[in-house]
Amino acid sequence: MTVYTTFCFLAAAAMIIAFINSKIGQIQTTIALTAGALIFSLGVVISGQNNWFDLKNFAEKTLNEVHFDDFLLKGVLGFLLFAGGLGIKLPNLKDQKWEITILAFGATLISTLFIGGATWLFFQLINIQFNVIYCLLFGALISPTDPIAVMAIVKKLNAPKRISTQIEGESLFNDGFGLVIFITLFTAAFGTEAPTIMGVITLFLHEAIGGIFYGFFLGLFVHYMICNTNERSMELLFTLGIPTAGYVFASLIGVSGPLAMVIAGIMIGNWTRYIGFSKESEDHLDYFWELVDEFLNGVLFLLIGLSMLTFSFHKEDWIIMAFAIPLVLIARYISVKLCYVGFNRYRDYNPHSVRILTWGGLRGGLAIAMAMAIPTGYMILPEKNIDVREVILVMTYAVVVFSILVQASTITKMIEKAKVAE
Repeated sequence: MTVYTTFCFLAAAAMIIAFINSKIGQIQTTIALTAGALIFSLGVVISGQNNWFDLKNFAEKTLNEVHFDDFLLKGVLGFLLFAGGLGIKLPNLKDQKWEITILAFGATLISTLFIGGATWLFFQLINIQFNVIYCLLFGALISPTDPIAVMAIVKKLNAPKRISTQIEGESLFNDGFGLVIFITLFTAAFGTEAPTIMGVITLFLHEAIGGIFYGFFLGLFVHYMICNTNERSMELLFTLGIPTAGYVFASLIGVSGPLAMVIAGIMIGNWTRYIGFSKESEDHLDYFWELVDEFLNGVLFLLIGLSMLTFSFHKEDWIIMAFAIPLVLIARYISVKLCYVGFNRYRDYNPHSVRILTWGGLRGGLAIAMAMAIPTGYMILPEKNIDVREVILVMTYAVVVFSILVQASTITKMIEKAKVAE
């Protein structure tokens, strides 16, 4: 099958699961999609092991043709982040600008170092020689919260304004900093040249700062284009140009496309919305991008569940997966708590803020896509054919699945308590 054919069938499957869930389960759609895909994946694996019918090889081949990391990082990510940026209210963002900045930078760095160190100690205890640079690499890809998962699940629960702004804003902006850490460690682990301090600073300025400036000028250009047309369909088409040509051009000039999409989305959602669009077009803008967001999220979360079919699990992997889940939660709590030690000196916050930011700091497809980018062949247990990529990938997958199925489905009670305290 072609990639387009596979995508069409996945989209249809996502729609069917969402419809069945609306009639029977009525749980959050993204959770239902991931759970449904996981159940299907387990059914395929079990049926193959019992010689009932063997679909695993066919399913694995079909999914590998999609190239999940490219599909997300070089494709739908731009649409999802732009749609998320459109919904951000700039006054709320300004009110929480320092908190979001410190959480996006400080909490990510603290979590990366804590996870890296704890992972290295754990592998020493179970007598597996896992280089510390690989441990830090796992910390770097799993520490940033996933804006797609957060926006798809937490945003719809109507949390108190400050908590909602912090968790949404942090997830949208910590990608740039997390990506710099990941690329630096990736180069140190698998590249031919050792990274230097100047190289890291240059990379950060080029990727993160460059992405912010590029997103601003991209949003400005589209703003003026929209303001100079009176055709409602053309106004919406111009917004489509941002996550398509605009996102691709960001990769060509080497700046952060995700950050650019967020900045451009915030500009269009908070500036152009009230100046360039007619009232009717403004309503169409929200409806159109909500529809795009729901459609692509459905396919993405279905792929997350089905990705299990492409993994090879060994006995050691289950032990490592069981360790990874509580480790990431502890790291998240410590990093957020340390940030709030400083926040509480200048402002009062909802008493449930730290717990909600910890439990609501969801991980999703972005972490899996980065883990899939790790090259194969760097063996740590050659007698069992276990390499670095497999270990990092199964740890990442365990954290992501737990995050979507358990954390996202149980955070509602915490938010209700926070509303009462508010």
